[in-house]
Amino acid sequence: MADKKAPMDKIRNLGIIAHIDAGKTTTTEGILYRTGLNHKIGAVHNGETTTDWMAQERERGITIVAASVTCYWKGHQINIIDTPGHIDFTVEVERSLRVLDGACVVFDGKMGVESQSETVWRQADKYGVPRVCFINKINQTGGDFYKSLDTIHARLSKRAFPIHLPIGFEQSINGIVDLIEMKAFTYKDFTDKELVEAPIPEDMMEQVKRYRSLLIENAVAEDEAMLEKFFEVGEEGLTEADVKQAIRSAVLSGNFFAVSGGDGRGVIVEKVLDMVNDYLPSPIDRGSTWGIQPKTGEEIERKPDENQPFSALAFKITTDPFVGKLAYFRVYSGKITAGSYVMNSSKGDRERIGRIVRLQADKREDVTEVGAGDIAAIVGLKGTTTGNTLCDVNDQIVLESITFPEPPVSIAIEPKTKVDQEKMGVALQRLAEEDPTFRVRVDDETAQTIIMGMGELHLEILVDRMKREFNVEANIGQPQVAYRETIRKDNVEVQGKFVRQSGGRGQYGDVWLRLSQNEVGKGYEFINSIRGGVVPTEYIPAVRKGIEEAMKNGVVAGYPMVDIKAELYDGSYHEVDSNEMAFGIAGSLGFQEGAKRASPTLLEPIMKVVAVTPEEFMGDVIGSLNSKRGRIESMEDLSSGIKEITAFVPLGEMFGYTTDLRSMTQGRASSSMELDHYADVPNHIAEAIAAKNTK
Repeated sequence: MADKKAPMDKIRNLGIIAHIDAGKTTTTEGILYRTGLNHKIGAVHNGETTTDWMAQERERGITIVAASVTCYWKGHQINIIDTPGHIDFTVEVERSLRVLDGACVVFDGKMGVESQSETVWRQADKYGVPRVCFINKINQTGGDFYKSLDTIHARLSKRAFPIHLPIGFEQSINGIVDLIEMKAFTYKDFTDKELVEAPIPEDMMEQVKRYRSLLIENAVAEDEAMLEKFFEVGEEGLTEADVKQAIRSAVLSGNFFAVSGGDGRGVIVEKVLDMVNDYLPSPIDRGSTWGIQPKTGEEIERKPDENQPFSALAFKITTDPFVGKLAYFRVYSGKITAGSYVMNSSKGDRERIGRIVRLQADKREDVTEVGAGDIAAIVGLKGTTTGNTLCDVNDQIVLESITFPEPPVSIAIEPKTKVDQEKMGVALQRLAEEDPTFRVRVDDETAQTIIMGMGELHLEILVDRMKREFNVEANIGQPQVAYRETIRKDNVEVQGKFVRQSGGRGQYGDVWLRLSQNEVGKGYEFINSIRGGVVPTEYIPAVRKGIEEAMKNGVVAGYPMVDIKAELYDGSYHEVDSNEMAFGIAGSLGFQEGAKRASPTLLEPIMKVVAVTPEEFMGDVIGSLNSKRGRIESMEDLSSGIKEITAFVPLGEMFGYTTDLRSMTQGRASSSMELDHYADVPNHIAEAIAAKNTK
């Protein structure tokens, strides 16, 4: 089994993505059971699941890290990545979608589309990943396939069409009608070993014909040849193979979504596996990948072919207690064998491939080689980090990397004992290597170690992992907000001059800068407008660097400055006394002075908060968000008696909100939040923050 690799057109690289608690992990368990990988279905609440293997995942019943597992179904090899649903671990979804070919989006049939369903859908759009949809839990009280389908149409896409309709309602569901084969498949109990073919129930016939017509009309619209045939012979004249081909073309276009529904633990998962095989792309369907030649900068193509030069993207690094550092990678072209050498073209380093392993969540099996289209992991790479390209030593390419959001929450952390101090540095470094949204820095003034992450839960889990995996005991401070600073005035002109004459050789640097606001999210931009050599070319990089250094500590409250254009347009130099250091200091002094004159302002992270609450608590929830300087954006009915409130609230007001929300709604409401944008802090609050920081 270890080296069993399907032909490339039979490989499916599949992500299971969804809102938290929609049933991704349970559906993955159902798939592993049906494909013969597991002898029983692990239950999330009992901590038995394959892909949720970390202690923290099993205790909390949530997925934290994306787990990879390979299974086989009807001659196809399916590399599955089960991703987290919690917004704090959104990076796991982002980096998985970057390397996957297709996705199965799971929805909770009782809730329909939820806030995080929209986020993962947007992420899949960003990477152009074709999807199929599975509406889970429709057999539970409150589960409703058609209502959930309506929410997909209202909030995600009108182009989602069922290919299966459930037979029965809630607990009485006992099968599906396949709209392509025009057959019913039933079971007595969802745990049955196989589906039984049966006649379509009479009372469903009209509905079945209506949905089949809708499906076919919309599928053929994406394929010109099939559309012509449809006009010639009509719906009845199309064969089953024609219909499947039309749906496949439509799904691959990224603008058509096949929908099924059922219980993710049950035998119905076999129909989901058939959907994956029939309609989602193979690496060949996804086509060539493009990258840059590192020396010349020209764009080059890599086809999904084992005879092409090797290229792969490392999309995740983990530390394994038994084998050390594991780098997950997706091969786009060529092949790689254990014991060979590759180039990390992102860093310009050669790496030796020790062991290659195929992953079954936390278990692994050695393989001798992996080829184009496949996903596996390498043991023992030294310098490779997330987003790095691995390629042929003699034919290099740099693939597009993965961009990650800046972490908005920080806390101070300190070791409990001297022994913990040494271990803490190693632990934090390892965790930061694994997680690109986790940052570590030392505060220059207080000498405290500051860790930054995507949210309170994210940091809480990382501290817990430090304790369990690295035996490091640590005390943590209160969460802090990662404020930023910027300017609000354009074309502010200022001189920065640094002159030191102290006998012998002096220092001389003189620059004129013009500061302006940059577009939001653009960061720092340096413009060199020097003409006639008034500042020698060799000193200009030093000016740029001096400004960069000054931007690290803003002029309002010492926070990093963002979104500023700095133009160097004039200056002067001294034949003997000028040097790079003097011009670096001049740039820094000029920038600080200019920033003070350019209406500096403090920015705070604004979170998009989505709260789901029973209707009777809606007033309390809205009142609470308003009291936190929140701006209510929308209120929607999710299902009978359940409301969804979307608001924009400053992060500084949101610490501990989950606990507050539970207590005001008897534990019946839930919320999620993600960083949306940065906005100006109101004056009275900015003054308080500045005063606190200058004490």
